[in-house]
This record gives sequence, C-alpha cells and structure tokens, in this order.
Amino acid sequence: MEVHEIRDLFWDGIPLRGASWLREESIGEIWQRVILVPVSGGIIVGVLNTLRSSIATNSNDTMSKIKGAFRPFLKAMAASFTLGTGNSLGPEGPSVEIGSSIAKGFGNVFKLEGGKKLSLVAAGSAAGIASGFNAAVAGCFFAVESVLWPTSVDSSSLSNSTPMVILSAVIASVVSEIGLGSDPAFTVPEYDFRSPTELPLYLLLGIFCGLVSTTLSRCTALSMEIVESLQTATGLPKAASPALGGLIVGLLALVYPEVLYWGFENVDILLESRPFTSGLSAAVLVQLIGVKVLATSLCRAFGLVGGYYAPSLFIGAATGMAYGKVMRFTFTGPDSLFQIPFLDVASPQAYGLVGMAATLAGVCKVPLTSVLLLFELTQDYRIVLPLLGAVGVSSWIASPQRFSRSNRSKPDSSEVKSSNFKQEKSVPSQTQGASVDTDKPITDLCKLESSLCVYDAKHENFQENLTVAEAMKTKYISVSKTTPVVEALNLMLVEKQPFVMIIESNRSLIGLVTLKDIQDFCRTAKTTRVQTEEPVQTYVCGAVKCKMWPVTPQTSLTTVEKIMDSYGVDQLPVVSEHVDRQDRGLLVGFVDKEGIAIARRAVATKDLLSFTSEIKGDR
Repeated sequence: MEVHEIRDLFWDGIPLRGASWLREESIGEIWQRVILVPVSGGIIVGVLNTLRSSIATNSNDTMSKIKGAFRPFLKAMAASFTLGTGNSLGPEGPSVEIGSSIAKGFGNVFKLEGGKKLSLVAAGSAAGIASGFNAAVAGCFFAVESVLWPTSVDSSSLSNSTPMVILSAVIASVVSEIGLGSDPAFTVPEYDFRSPTELPLYLLLGIFCGLVSTTLSRCTALSMEIVESLQTATGLPKAASPALGGLIVGLLALVYPEVLYWGFENVDILLESRPFTSGLSAAVLVQLIGVKVLATSLCRAFGLVGGYYAPSLFIGAATGMAYGKVMRFTFTGPDSLFQIPFLDVASPQAYGLVGMAATLAGVCKVPLTSVLLLFELTQDYRIVLPLLGAVGVSSWIASPQRFSRSNRSKPDSSEVKSSNFKQEKSVPSQTQGASVDTDKPITDLCKLESSLCVYDAKHENFQENLTVAEAMKTKYISVSKTTPVVEALNLMLVEKQPFVMIIESNRSLIGLVTLKDIQDFCRTAKTTRVQTEEPVQTYVCGAVKCKMWPVTPQTSLTTVEKIMDSYGVDQLPVVSEHVDRQDRGLLVGFVDKEGIAIARRAVATKDLLSFTSEIKGDR
C-alpha cells in the first residue's frame, strides 16, 4: 500500500491541503483521531519491526539470503505506515535504502564484487532520490556524495560508476513522471532576489541553519539515549516503543498540526505557495522549528521508520521563512527598524527556499546535493549564489570534524569516564576502563540518516566480525609521566612513530601524546617560556589537553573506525580486559588505520583462497 492510500484510509479522505485543516476544526471534535491515528501507526510499525528483527541473515546459505530479501520489504511497509499515519519522518531515506537493497540483491545474485557492486548500489541510491524529488541531477550528486566518495575506491572505479548512476537517475525520473506526474515534490513559490547586497543576510541565514542542524543531530542522539535508558529501567518492549512515539506526536499535533507528515503539503503551507492558505507568523514558525525537531528526534528514537530529508526541508523552510519575515520587518517598509538605502530585502519565500537547502546540507552532510536539488526545482540561476553561501556556512557549522577538534581540547577526564560508561551498553565485551562513546560530540550519521550509509565496502560479509585483536600492533613507544618532552620527541624520531604512550610503572595507561601535540606545545612554549625539558605528561598534556579513547582487543573494527572518524584521530591505544584498582587497563598495543586496512585485505585474501580451494576440491 502506498503512503497516500494509507493516509486516506486512516484520515478518512481528508483533502490534500496539508495538516492546516486541523487548525480550522474544534479540538473537541478531532482530538481522538489526531492522537489515535499516529498511535495505531506506531503499533503496526512495532509489529513489523519485530518481524524484521526475527529474520536472521548471519549465514551465507541460500535460505538465509531468501529470508534477508524480505527485510527491505518489511522496512518499506513500516515506513509507509509511519508516514501514512502522520508520524514526523520522511520517505526519501527508505526509498534510497530500497533502491540500494535491490542493487545489493542483484550484486549477490550475479556474484559481483568490488567496484561493480559499488556501481549498482550507487545507481540504486541515485534512483531513490531522483524518483522521490523528481530531480535526476540531484540524485546523481547524492550517489556521488553518499556512496562513491566515502568508499575507498580508485579513480577508475569512480569514473566507471558514473554512467550507471546517471542512467539510473534518468530512468527513475522518467518512471516517476509516468506514474506520478511531472510536478516537483513541492510547489515552488513566487520569489525574487532584489540585490547582491543581500548576500550577507543569506550567510547569516546559513549560520542559523547550521545551528538548527546541529540541534537536530544532538537532540536525536539525546533522545536515543533517553529512550534506551527508559527501556532498560522500565522493561518497555521495543515492539511497544513506536506506539509511544506516535502518542507523543499526536499530542504535539493537537497544538501544532503541521508537525504531522502530510507529504510536502505542509512545506507548501510554510512557503505560502498554495492558494487559499494564510501564512503563519514568524513567532509560530519559530515554535514549529522547536516542535518539529523534538517530534522528529522522538520518532526516530522510539523506533518509527523514516528518513530525515523531509523533516530537514520542513525545518529549513520554517527557519528561512521566519528569518525572512524578521528581515523584512527590520529593513523594509515605512515602519522598519533600520533604514538602509542600498539594502532591498527579498520576499520571505526566497529565504525559505535557501533555508531548506542549508538545513538539508547541515543535517545530512550532502551540500552539493542540496544546492543542485533546489536549483533543479527552481530552475533559476539567480538562486545559486545565495544557495552556495548559505549551504557552505551551514555545512561548516554542522561539520563533525569541527566539533571533534574542540572536543579534544577539553581536559576533564571525568567526561571520558562518563562516555566510557555509556558506550559499555552498546559494546558488551568491553569494560569500564576501555569503553568509548562514539556518539559524541556528534551523533553518527548512520543513526541519523541510514540512507547515507547504504554501502560500505569495508564492512561487507566476512569483514563484519573483525576485532582489534586481528589488526593491533604490539610494538610501540612508551614513556613515563616524568619523561622530558625532548626525549619523547627523540624516541619518535628514532622509531619513526608519530606518537608515544604514557604509562605507569605497571604498564597501566595514562595517556597518548602525538607529534601534533608536541608541535602545539612548542607554540605554547614560545609564548609562556616553558622549558621543553619539563615532563611530557605535566606540560604537554596540560597545554594541549591530549586525550585518549582506549579500546580492547575484543572491540570491533567497525566501532574503532567510528571513534577515529568522530574524534579525528589515526590511532587508538589498546588495553587489556583486566583493569587495575584505578579502573585503568594495562597497555598491550595500539591500532591504527594502516593496521586496519592491512587486516581487512589479509582476511579478504584468505577468504578468497579458501573459496578457490573449495572449488578445486569439488572438481
């Protein structure tokens, strides 16, 4: 069943004019439907999630693959009921995952590996976006940004994949036009751009959109943590969680009905692009931003199925429209607060469109796709310059690398212990002294928008269960906390290793100092006149706050790579499972990106040799 059919069934054929009709009705007459419809959708999603989780795909036999083929189908059904009953998520993420899952299935059937399978997955992803927005160019760039660029492929594989991606996006757009018509996903309002002097206003809008994007990401991470704690403390079954999420959405919709998913009709209402609809005030738009962020985060945390593209566009439209109305009131008109002769502010709709792209880029980390999507829908070259400026600023504000650098500068060790305790829940084989938190300072994109992780060549099949023990190195440089800075630097030079471990006499780990930490310390020493003969632990770590995120030999390499990406580090210390009286593990080695790459290639080669031997044996 399609989303529209489910919506007509549950909402009794309400006209396609967005959720604004709820504002025209008496709460006493509609409250039961507004609450019960999202709840009923959550109940159905809970059942579908349970069925999907019960399908095991651990083995490589034929029956397991056949069962695994039903998982995308069940997820698509869950997404349809989530969206058809009005819960606050979007359809584009599941559509991308469906396209990529079909591509993976073809790759498995025809035994394609490496670049050929990557090309199929990228083509499926492009088709999902192209059909969802009726925007073929944006679909192509989405596949490049989310599938081709993040994977470790050479330039020849990238160039070979591009034609297939383009053809897939074109075919998906044609099929979408035949089945659904040629209208864009949402109605582009009438807008104008007055003067190049407005560009600073668009850059300021990019800052606001970046902050809103970061708020959505962190709110999602916090909501997931709270819901997980609630499930642990109360014993709430995961199958019942989506219904609770639907209940919260229904309660919020009684006051703010626009938070309900109603296709892109609600976006049209925000942009005031539909006839016979009154615009919302700037105050209401600002309230909708906060409520939509809360509703979307809770829907994802409680297990409802959907993507973040549509919510990001909604939040961006509300942010841009509110900002545009405030700017118009401030600088335009006879009663404006400031009279600037050379500044002529455009209509709020122009800021609404730019805000949509900037927020989408900040949340989902697809800046080029965001720019091309809005340009393709508006078909107006004048929008490109404001788009590029706002999207660039928003992407920089919401960049995980920017936050990871600032996070590493915090010296408080209690933060490490706190995050260690949280991660222990998700990695049972780790102990307190060796656990890490991979969701801070920015939530993992795969949890926020799973369609951005549709293909990862490093985590396919036999490589999923690789642990640190298979990639760690046991030869390392260690110093005591009283070792002078110069001596630590000399050891790095002799051993050609860009870091040293600081340990106690019993080999318990204190910290890790990199060559970059030494360089930062030297810059500090020039201004503070600190002597470089002083102990490395006291002065270097005191100056640049060198922190560490230890792992154990049983930690999965997938978790290790997430930690490295989140905090921008290239190596992590490895400690034993057993801890001393101070809850610190004993240092046994380290793991770095080079060792991980070697381990993956070696295991892949070993598996290939075993497969070749089996074929020869059968002959």
